[in-house]
Amino acid sequence: MDFSGVTVLCVGDVMLDRFIEGEVERISPEAPVPVIRVRRSRVTLGGAGNVAANIAALGGRAVLVGVIGDDEAGRALCAEIAAHPGIVPALVESGSRPTITKTRFVASRQQIVRTDEESSLALQPEEAAALIAAIEGAIDAARAVVLSDYGKGVLSPAVIAAAMAGARARGVSVFVDPKSDDFSRYRGASGITPNLKELAVAARMPVGDEAEVVAAARHVMEAAGGAAILVTRSEKGMVLVEPAGAVHSVPAHAREVFDVSGAGDTVIATLALAEGAGLLLPRAMRIANAAAAVVVSKVGTATVSIEELRHEIDAAEAEDIAPAPALRPLSEALALVARWKRQGLSVGFTNGCFDILHAGHVALLTAARAQCDRLIVALNDDASVGRLKGKARPVNPLPARAAVIAALRPVDAVVAFAEDTPLALIQRISPDVLFKGGDYRTETVVGADLVMAAGGRVVICETLAGHSTTLTIARIQDGDGA
Repeated sequence: MDFSGVTVLCVGDVMLDRFIEGEVERISPEAPVPVIRVRRSRVTLGGAGNVAANIAALGGRAVLVGVIGDDEAGRALCAEIAAHPGIVPALVESGSRPTITKTRFVASRQQIVRTDEESSLALQPEEAAALIAAIEGAIDAARAVVLSDYGKGVLSPAVIAAAMAGARARGVSVFVDPKSDDFSRYRGASGITPNLKELAVAARMPVGDEAEVVAAARHVMEAAGGAAILVTRSEKGMVLVEPAGAVHSVPAHAREVFDVSGAGDTVIATLALAEGAGLLLPRAMRIANAAAAVVVSKVGTATVSIEELRHEIDAAEAEDIAPAPALRPLSEALALVARWKRQGLSVGFTNGCFDILHAGHVALLTAARAQCDRLIVALNDDASVGRLKGKARPVNPLPARAAVIAALRPVDAVVAFAEDTPLALIQRISPDVLFKGGDYRTETVVGADLVMAAGGRVVICETLAGHSTTLTIARIQDGDGA
């Protein structure tokens, strides 16, 4: 899968997305509203700009056509575009409308409020002419066209007609992310990608189950002049209805959802790239479905890299064949940790022999998982256990120990190490929290200095008295605990 030679022309409502992030610590004495202590602010490309950013992140080339204002937000948007080498700007500057700006205030990964700065002024004749000229100047190099319609006025009938005519003359597919409930305005498109709500409004039909979705898609297909309809259904996956009548559906990947902002942009960007690279629509849909799974696991308007997409597709195909192994290879564990950290999750780490599982082990793991978002347990391999505990140990070999630990609810991944200490493993994983049992002190915990130097912390969990593998073995040998 290589999109490096694919250029996509992106036309539509370009926006600047601002994120003001912080923490809510109290309610304002002036009004019953939360007070956000701001920690940081950032900007990203939104709307058609986010489509272009996703294309660039996946290794393609995007030519971005839209309207911005002569204002600070427009300059910030241009600076953000310049940070994406794969995006070629072909923007029209307006003297009569501001740059569309959406500002989201976020606390603890939850959106508190959003403000929108935009104009309802219709597209001016000179602006429409400049947009059409930009389309005509860029379409020769395009393998696909995306019309990103957020209902903000850029995609006027004249602009849509120019994009459709140019694409048709060159045999190039046009994909539309719709906002209008009248799909006839997109007549000539190769594919339209409504979500469930957009489809229901356009078809004026129910979309409660897959059969109703297909019926509604076929209904709007007539208005759209036979365009394929790809319906995104959030946690239910996607349904593709092709003009010849074939129906394809895929379930959503089983991933945690943190933010659906811009997920539709990722879907249409990936769909256009895949089709532009020569893939048929059903395969392109499956690739777009994998891209959506990655992007909704991130906070805010986000993109998907080609490496993330390949990993997601590989992981999904592997899950179709067999469940994840109890004992993960280090490379797979490191990929998991990287993904968790991108999601803003805290990663905990603890280690031990865990030879004969007992209540003390369960208490430790439960207490640890309560203080982090994800917990990795590292097990000494059999040779390492023998060096630490004696030739008679371990009682249970590594695969058996890993299977038991991995089955516990607090544990998110299990890895193994061959050394006497997990120092090298801690260095590679760089956990946010390092956990040990109550018979340790912070200064005696292996790797504590590394974790704290990186801004993490060390937590000593209380030991459950009277429980240990050594005591259990002794009781069995004495005939007391069999």
